[in-house]
Amino acid sequence: MQHLDHDRLVFLALGESQADNGESTHLDSCEHCRVEMETLQHVAGLGAETQDLRDLPDPPEHVWQGIVAEIRAAEDLPSLTETRQQQAVEPTNGSAGEPTAPGAASGGRLHRSRSRRRARWSGWAATAVTAVAAAAIGVVGTVSVLRQDDPTPAPTPAVVASAPLAAFGSTPKTAEGDARVLQNGQLHLHVANLPRVPGYYEVWLINPTNLEMFSIGTLGGNSDALLPLPPNVDLKAYSVVDVSAEQYDNNTKHSGDSLLRGTLTG
Repeated sequence: MQHLDHDRLVFLALGESQADNGESTHLDSCEHCRVEMETLQHVAGLGAETQDLRDLPDPPEHVWQGIVAEIRAAEDLPSLTETRQQQAVEPTNGSAGEPTAPGAASGGRLHRSRSRRRARWSGWAATAVTAVAAAAIGVVGTVSVLRQDDPTPAPTPAVVASAPLAAFGSTPKTAEGDARVLQNGQLHLHVANLPRVPGYYEVWLINPTNLEMFSIGTLGGNSDALLPLPPNVDLKAYSVVDVSAEQYDNNTKHSGDSLLRGTLTG
Protein backbone atom coordinates (compact mmCIF):
# COMPACT_ATOMS: atom_id res chain seq x y z
CA MET A 1 0.00 0.00 0.00
CA GLN A 2 1.32 3.44 -0.95
CA HIS A 3 1.38 5.59 2.22
CA LEU A 4 0.77 9.33 2.24
CA ASP A 5 3.90 11.47 2.17
CA HIS A 6 4.94 12.69 5.64
CA ASP A 7 5.22 16.32 4.53
CA ARG A 8 1.64 16.12 3.30
CA LEU A 9 0.52 14.73 6.66
CA VAL A 10 2.21 17.66 8.41
CA PHE A 11 0.30 20.17 6.30
CA LEU A 12 -2.96 18.35 6.96
CA ALA A 13 -2.29 18.17 10.72
CA LEU A 14 -1.54 21.90 10.88
CA GLY A 15 -4.69 22.70 8.92
CA GLU A 16 -2.70 24.32 6.12
CA SER A 17 -4.78 22.43 3.54
CA GLN A 18 -7.73 20.05 3.35
CA ALA A 19 -7.49 16.36 2.47
CA ASP A 20 -8.93 15.49 -0.92
CA ASN A 21 -11.27 12.55 -1.45
CA GLY A 22 -8.45 10.12 -2.17
CA GLU A 23 -6.47 11.17 0.90
CA SER A 24 -9.53 10.96 3.15
CA THR A 25 -10.29 7.47 1.86
CA HIS A 26 -6.69 6.41 2.45
CA LEU A 27 -6.67 7.76 6.02
CA ASP A 28 -9.88 5.85 6.74
CA SER A 29 -8.36 2.58 5.56
CA CYS A 30 -4.66 2.94 6.53
CA GLU A 31 -4.05 2.67 10.27
CA HIS A 32 -0.34 3.58 9.91
CA CYS A 33 -1.03 6.95 8.27
CA ARG A 34 -4.01 7.63 10.51
CA VAL A 35 -1.98 7.11 13.70
CA GLU A 36 0.83 9.31 12.38
CA MET A 37 -1.72 11.98 11.46
CA GLU A 38 -3.31 11.87 14.92
CA THR A 39 0.11 12.14 16.58
CA LEU A 40 1.00 15.21 14.53
CA GLN A 41 -2.39 16.79 15.30
CA HIS A 42 -1.82 16.18 19.01
CA VAL A 43 1.59 17.91 18.91
CA ALA A 44 0.12 20.81 16.91
CA GLY A 45 -2.63 21.13 19.53
CA LEU A 46 -0.11 21.27 22.37
CA GLY A 47 1.72 24.06 20.59
CA ALA A 48 -1.50 26.02 20.07
CA GLU A 49 -2.41 25.73 23.76
CA THR A 50 0.80 27.51 24.80
CA GLN A 51 0.47 30.49 22.42
CA ASP A 52 -1.45 32.62 24.94
CA LEU A 53 0.93 31.90 27.84
CA ARG A 54 3.47 34.51 28.89
CA ASP A 55 6.39 34.55 31.34
CA LEU A 56 6.46 30.78 31.59
CA PRO A 57 8.94 29.07 33.89
CA ASP A 58 11.81 27.22 32.22
CA PRO A 59 10.99 23.58 31.46
CA PRO A 60 12.58 21.12 33.91
CA GLU A 61 16.12 20.02 33.08
CA HIS A 62 15.03 16.43 32.46
CA VAL A 63 12.89 17.63 29.53
CA TRP A 64 15.92 19.04 27.71
CA GLN A 65 17.96 15.94 28.57
CA GLY A 66 15.23 13.83 26.97
CA ILE A 67 15.25 15.98 23.82
CA VAL A 68 19.04 15.68 23.52
CA ALA A 69 18.80 11.91 23.94
CA GLU A 70 16.15 11.68 21.20
CA ILE A 71 18.23 13.81 18.82
CA ARG A 72 21.31 11.66 19.42
CA ALA A 73 19.24 8.56 18.75
CA ALA A 74 18.11 10.09 15.45
CA GLU A 75 21.74 10.78 14.50
CA ASP A 76 22.46 7.05 14.85
CA LEU A 77 19.92 6.15 12.13
CA PRO A 78 21.45 4.82 8.86
CA SER A 79 22.48 7.54 6.45
CA LEU A 80 21.35 7.65 2.83
CA THR A 81 24.86 6.68 1.71
CA GLU A 82 24.91 3.62 3.99
CA THR A 83 21.50 2.56 2.69
CA ARG A 84 22.63 2.85 -0.93
CA GLN A 85 25.76 0.83 -0.21
CA GLN A 86 23.65 -1.86 1.43
CA GLN A 87 21.31 -1.94 -1.57
CA ALA A 88 24.27 -2.23 -3.93
CA VAL A 89 25.50 -5.47 -2.37
CA GLU A 90 22.08 -7.12 -1.99
CA PRO A 91 21.28 -9.90 -4.48
CA THR A 92 18.82 -9.02 -7.23
CA ASN A 93 17.66 -12.60 -7.80
CA GLY A 94 14.41 -13.86 -6.37
CA SER A 95 16.34 -16.79 -4.76
CA ALA A 96 19.82 -18.28 -4.96
CA GLY A 97 20.48 -19.83 -8.34
CA GLU A 98 17.12 -18.75 -9.78
CA PRO A 99 17.36 -15.72 -12.09
CA THR A 100 14.54 -13.24 -11.92
CA ALA A 101 13.11 -11.31 -14.83
CA PRO A 102 14.71 -7.86 -15.22
CA GLY A 103 11.41 -6.08 -14.60
CA ALA A 104 10.67 -8.08 -11.46
CA ALA A 105 14.19 -7.53 -10.09
CA SER A 106 13.95 -3.80 -10.71
CA GLY A 107 10.53 -3.68 -9.13
CA GLY A 108 11.76 -5.62 -6.10
CA ARG A 109 14.68 -3.25 -5.57
CA LEU A 110 12.39 -0.23 -5.91
CA HIS A 111 9.94 -1.69 -3.39
CA ARG A 112 12.74 -2.42 -0.88
CA SER A 113 14.22 1.04 -1.38
CA ARG A 114 10.87 2.72 -0.76
CA SER A 115 10.23 0.54 2.27
CA ARG A 116 13.59 1.43 3.80
CA ARG A 117 13.16 5.15 3.10
CA ARG A 118 9.69 5.00 4.62
CA ALA A 119 10.91 3.13 7.71
CA ARG A 120 13.86 5.49 8.18
CA TRP A 121 11.65 8.57 7.69
CA SER A 122 9.01 7.21 10.07
CA GLY A 123 11.66 6.59 12.71
CA TRP A 124 13.01 10.12 12.34
CA ALA A 125 9.48 11.56 12.42
CA ALA A 126 8.67 9.62 15.59
CA THR A 127 11.85 10.99 17.18
CA ALA A 128 10.99 14.56 16.20
CA VAL A 129 7.41 14.20 17.38
CA THR A 130 8.60 12.76 20.71
CA ALA A 131 11.05 15.60 21.26
CA VAL A 132 8.56 18.33 20.43
CA ALA A 133 5.84 16.69 22.48
CA ALA A 134 8.21 16.32 25.45
CA ALA A 135 9.07 20.01 25.37
CA ALA A 136 5.43 21.07 25.00
CA ILE A 137 4.19 18.69 27.69
CA GLY A 138 7.01 19.79 30.02
CA VAL A 139 6.03 23.45 29.69
CA VAL A 140 2.29 22.85 29.88
CA GLY A 141 2.74 20.40 32.74
CA THR A 142 4.83 22.87 34.70
CA VAL A 143 2.24 25.59 34.20
CA SER A 144 -0.55 23.21 35.19
CA VAL A 145 1.22 22.29 38.42
CA LEU A 146 1.78 25.94 39.24
CA ARG A 147 -1.84 26.78 38.52
CA GLN A 148 -3.18 23.87 40.56
CA ASP A 149 -0.91 24.41 43.55
CA ASP A 150 -1.14 28.18 43.48
CA PRO A 151 -4.30 29.26 41.61
CA THR A 152 -4.03 32.84 42.87
CA PRO A 153 -0.92 35.02 43.22
CA ALA A 154 0.63 34.93 46.69
CA PRO A 155 -0.07 38.11 48.66
CA THR A 156 2.84 40.50 48.92
CA PRO A 157 4.30 40.44 52.45
CA ALA A 158 3.66 43.57 54.48
CA VAL A 159 6.49 46.08 54.89
CA VAL A 160 7.41 46.57 58.56
CA ALA A 161 10.30 49.03 58.06
CA SER A 162 11.93 50.90 55.19
CA ALA A 163 14.84 53.20 54.40
CA PRO A 164 15.75 55.36 51.41
CA LEU A 165 19.39 54.77 50.48
CA ALA A 166 21.54 57.73 49.44
CA ALA A 167 25.06 58.03 48.07
CA PHE A 168 27.67 57.93 50.86
CA GLY A 169 31.12 59.51 50.95
CA SER A 170 32.65 59.98 47.50
CA THR A 171 30.00 57.89 45.74
CA PRO A 172 28.43 59.72 42.76
CA LYS A 173 25.24 61.46 43.85
CA THR A 174 23.25 59.68 41.15
CA ALA A 175 23.59 56.42 43.08
CA GLU A 176 20.49 55.64 45.10
CA GLY A 177 18.26 52.87 46.37
CA ASP A 178 15.74 51.78 48.95
CA ALA A 179 15.51 49.01 51.51
CA ARG A 180 12.30 47.40 52.78
CA VAL A 181 12.05 44.93 55.64
CA LEU A 182 9.24 42.48 54.90
CA GLN A 183 7.02 40.78 57.45
CA ASN A 184 8.34 37.37 56.37
CA GLY A 185 11.83 38.22 57.66
CA GLN A 186 13.47 39.27 54.40
CA LEU A 187 15.08 42.47 53.23
CA HIS A 188 14.14 43.65 49.76
CA LEU A 189 16.83 45.91 48.33
CA HIS A 190 16.63 48.00 45.18
CA VAL A 191 19.65 49.98 43.96
CA ALA A 192 20.41 52.13 40.94
CA ASN A 193 23.47 53.80 39.38
CA LEU A 194 26.03 52.13 41.60
CA PRO A 195 29.60 52.79 40.41
CA ARG A 196 31.40 49.85 38.84
CA VAL A 197 33.82 48.15 41.21
CA PRO A 198 36.51 45.49 40.61
CA GLY A 199 35.05 43.32 43.38
CA TYR A 200 31.46 42.97 44.51
CA TYR A 201 28.73 44.71 46.55
CA GLU A 202 27.90 43.59 50.08
CA VAL A 203 24.93 44.55 52.28
CA TRP A 204 25.32 45.24 56.01
CA LEU A 205 23.25 46.18 59.03
CA ILE A 206 25.02 48.65 61.33
CA ASN A 207 24.35 49.71 64.91
CA PRO A 208 24.95 53.50 64.79
CA THR A 209 25.52 53.65 68.55
CA ASN A 210 28.55 51.37 68.80
CA LEU A 211 29.23 50.83 65.07
CA GLU A 212 28.90 47.09 65.37
CA MET A 213 27.81 45.51 62.10
CA PHE A 214 27.17 42.24 60.36
CA SER A 215 26.73 41.20 56.73
CA ILE A 216 23.39 39.91 55.46
CA GLY A 217 24.43 39.05 51.90
CA THR A 218 25.84 40.21 48.60
CA LEU A 219 24.36 41.83 45.51
CA GLY A 220 24.70 40.20 42.12
CA GLY A 221 24.45 41.93 38.79
CA ASN A 222 20.76 42.75 39.22
CA SER A 223 19.38 45.95 40.70
CA ASP A 224 17.07 44.02 43.06
CA ALA A 225 17.87 41.51 45.77
CA LEU A 226 15.87 39.63 48.40
CA LEU A 227 18.05 38.76 51.40
CA PRO A 228 17.05 36.75 54.49
CA LEU A 229 17.50 38.49 57.84
CA PRO A 230 18.81 36.67 60.91
CA PRO A 231 16.03 35.47 63.24
CA ASN A 232 15.16 37.89 66.05
CA VAL A 233 17.37 40.64 64.64
CA ASP A 234 16.93 43.89 66.57
CA LEU A 235 16.22 46.42 63.83
CA LYS A 236 15.87 49.21 66.35
CA ALA A 237 19.51 48.75 67.29
CA TYR A 238 20.88 47.70 63.88
CA SER A 239 18.94 50.34 62.02
CA VAL A 240 21.42 51.44 59.33
CA VAL A 241 21.45 49.65 55.96
CA ASP A 242 24.83 49.91 54.25
CA VAL A 243 25.95 48.81 50.77
CA SER A 244 29.74 48.55 50.45
CA ALA A 245 32.27 47.82 47.71
CA GLU A 246 34.35 44.77 48.64
CA GLN A 247 37.47 43.13 47.22
CA TYR A 248 38.11 39.42 46.59
CA ASP A 249 40.74 39.43 49.35
CA ASN A 250 39.41 36.70 51.66
CA ASN A 251 38.70 39.38 54.28
CA THR A 252 35.21 39.11 55.79
CA LYS A 253 35.35 42.54 57.47
CA HIS A 254 33.78 45.68 56.05
CA SER A 255 36.17 47.32 53.56
CA GLY A 256 35.37 50.83 54.81
CA ASP A 257 34.21 51.80 51.30
CA SER A 258 30.49 52.45 51.75
CA LEU A 259 28.51 53.35 48.64
CA LEU A 260 24.95 53.71 49.96
CA ARG A 261 23.46 54.20 53.41
CA GLY A 262 20.05 54.72 54.92
CA THR A 263 18.28 54.43 58.30
CA LEU A 264 15.31 52.11 58.75
CA THR A 265 12.07 53.53 60.13
CA GLY A 266 8.73 51.88 60.48
